[in-house]
Amino acid sequence: MAEQTPRRNESRLRPAPLLFEPAEVAADPEHFFDLESIDDPRALLARATELTQAFRAAADRAVEFQAMAAAQLADPRRFDRLTPADIAERAGWTEDYAKKMVEFGRDLLSGAEGGRNSADPV
Repeated sequence: MAEQTPRRNESRLRPAPLLFEPAEVAADPEHFFDLESIDDPRALLARATELTQAFRAAADRAVEFQAMAAAQLADPRRFDRLTPADIAERAGWTEDYAKKMVEFGRDLLSGAEGGRNSADPV
């Protein structure tokens, strides 16, 4: 079961760092963050778990930034604002999801300004 995303005023767990791999190593489809070189199953489980948590945390953060960007792009005060359909097309979302992300982004932005808690997008 997925863990709940921490709110803005809650501290986030700091997952294992995602280190960039050299291009020649990353080009090998069998190579993934050096996991294939770990022989001890305990160490493999620990490192794979660290990476899983890091990717989840990164994905959660990226979704928050997507939502804030969507809200900013849909801001009616912008002369060049985009419609939810335009945002959906750019992001590869459905229009309904874009509307939810705009609302989520507005909550995040107003929470950042006013110190309120934010809500999940879906």
